[in-house]
Amino acid sequence: MWPGLPYPLGATWNGSGTNFALFSAHAEKVELCLFNGSGAREVARIALPEYSNEIWHGYLPDVRPGQRYGYRVYGPYEPRQGHRFNPHKLLLDPYAKRLRGTLKWNDALFGYVVGHDKGDLSFDRRNSARFMPKCEVIDPAFTWGLDRPPARPWHEAVFYEMHVRGFTMRHPGVSRTARGTFAGLSAPGVTEYLKGLGITAVELQPVQAFLDDRHLVEQGLSNYWGYNTIGFFAPHPEYLGEGGIGEFKTFVQLMHDAGIEVILDVVYNHTAEGNHLGPTLSMRGIDNQSYYYLVDGDPRHYNDFTGTGNALELRHPSVLGMVTDSLRYWVQEMGVDGFRFDLATTLARVSGEFNEHASFLDTVAQDPTLSAVRLIAEPWDVGDGGYRLGQFPPRWAEWNDRYRDTVRRFWKGDEGQLPELASRLAGSSDIYDRRGRRPWSSINFVTAHDGFTLHDLVSYNHKHNEANLEDNRDGADDNHSWNCGVEGPSDDPEVIALRRRQKRNMLATLLLSQGVPMLLAGDERGHTQGGNNNAYCQDNEIAWLDWTMGEDKGLPAFTLALIRLRREHIVFHRHRFFQGETIPGTAHKDVVWLKPDGAEMAAADWQDGGRRSIALLVSGAAGLYHLTSHGEKEPDDDFMLILNAAAEAVEYALPRRPAWPVVELDTSRDEGEPAPRRHHEACYTAPPRSLVVLRYDRRD
Repeated sequence: MWPGLPYPLGATWNGSGTNFALFSAHAEKVELCLFNGSGAREVARIALPEYSNEIWHGYLPDVRPGQRYGYRVYGPYEPRQGHRFNPHKLLLDPYAKRLRGTLKWNDALFGYVVGHDKGDLSFDRRNSARFMPKCEVIDPAFTWGLDRPPARPWHEAVFYEMHVRGFTMRHPGVSRTARGTFAGLSAPGVTEYLKGLGITAVELQPVQAFLDDRHLVEQGLSNYWGYNTIGFFAPHPEYLGEGGIGEFKTFVQLMHDAGIEVILDVVYNHTAEGNHLGPTLSMRGIDNQSYYYLVDGDPRHYNDFTGTGNALELRHPSVLGMVTDSLRYWVQEMGVDGFRFDLATTLARVSGEFNEHASFLDTVAQDPTLSAVRLIAEPWDVGDGGYRLGQFPPRWAEWNDRYRDTVRRFWKGDEGQLPELASRLAGSSDIYDRRGRRPWSSINFVTAHDGFTLHDLVSYNHKHNEANLEDNRDGADDNHSWNCGVEGPSDDPEVIALRRRQKRNMLATLLLSQGVPMLLAGDERGHTQGGNNNAYCQDNEIAWLDWTMGEDKGLPAFTLALIRLRREHIVFHRHRFFQGETIPGTAHKDVVWLKPDGAEMAAADWQDGGRRSIALLVSGAAGLYHLTSHGEKEPDDDFMLILNAAAEAVEYALPRRPAWPVVELDTSRDEGEPAPRRHHEACYTAPPRSLVVLRYDRRD
């Protein structure tokens, strides 16, 4: 063992040997543990010889890629002072680039004697190594070739939230050996499908190494969603095949070739080590007092803003550095294009309170790499004052749950939704129009991984989570769903037709609203989870996409047509908020909200809670232009949208124009890809529970 260097942290192979570096401010000794090829036998323990700037380090000239390793860290075991060192526990390197093997739950994984009357104040001397996955030294070499990230403007984005296993486990074009892996996502049938759908970015549910909770494993379940991270640099082992991390890079390269960005859903708000009674697997045993956000005056316990037992201490420079190093690694080395931050409010807490200038937010803002990628916040956590929608700084987009709830309520038929609906359709300027933020700050969604699928949203009034073995207590109770008259599957033609229409209504609303739309994978195919609105533990047919089409075979073509309509007409993805004012040089406002008689909505009309329909006329000359094939700028067409959530038809008077409009779509028509047609009347009758799009060609 040579002295080596304190940076970079982790295990770094330089072509002839490997440097090992580990941060721990309070350790008294650190041992590097080497294992044989299978990881089953510990073959050497070597003390890291140097301690520089709170980093333990050393260099082994004979260690090559493929070497499996872990750490044992010595120091005080004093839980009441926040120290939980226990050298009998093998620990994962927080900077490990690959993990091998799976964790096998056993009481030896805990730093204290489980069941002892002193609880976590006791000390356990059992060796945990045989129950632990092992870190592996990697060779990061990969030939990227001419890979270029698509780098689309924000306002052109259409996101597609998907799960590595869920998308591939039943896909007919993916081999059985590749299902559930990045290699499966790289199969030609998958990449062709995603490209053909027209989405611009895939947002992958967590792919960083995570653990299955003990109580789930004991019930035959798993942490399928993956929001339980244990390694911020390593891909989840089960998602990799023999090609190692190269399989992830290949997937990214193929997505980029198809013009699709890769966004990762990341969990830096907590780790899988849980609360003070959790296992000792990595950071808890390396330096608990530094890595975790402990309770002031009671460091035996952890602040818990996430409901998972702990929170990372991002006020500590080395912990903040680990998170930002991880983010840069996934961008610079793994090629990803951005991140969606789970429970992002936790990352911005200072002394327990949300702060727009928290160290994490300021660090990301000034970082030349991270400030240039997609940054998306889930703007809430479960702590006090945790709901922070619209309060993240410039450059950030945010999941907009108010959009989700409003669209669901409106199409369900609830009263009094029009004022809120108008704001959501127009990009939620009431939430985001500050500090130069744009409509793309709103990530609009009607469904996401957490909750009902689109099909279940129109098929169930109540959640049906019995398979989660929690007596149906888990998951949200207030879903703003409507089963269209029958709970669950139905063979009634009228119920089936209504459900099809409602799905088309919500897809059309989502894809034609200002802001960035996010589709849930499978919604365009009528995917169902049987009414389970919290399938976090269902790694099976409940959550896996069924690629055999169900009752709504026209839905994929309809979705594709909507995405194409959005892409081809900039009026549906403006990069400025509407002002509701007359456009200079024209007689038209950028947007006008209309009553059925064709008159503009007045203040009193917005207060009429019984109204369940509205129309808007959007001008194509609102200062945003298309570029023609000749490079010339030209205004877009004008569009009139009619949204009718009432149980009866509503007739709308149409604006006077030199030519009749083209009906781009009418969701009451049970078809696949809509066929545009001319409408030759002064009024248009919007059928019950329908959305209509009329286009006025600027050339007419």
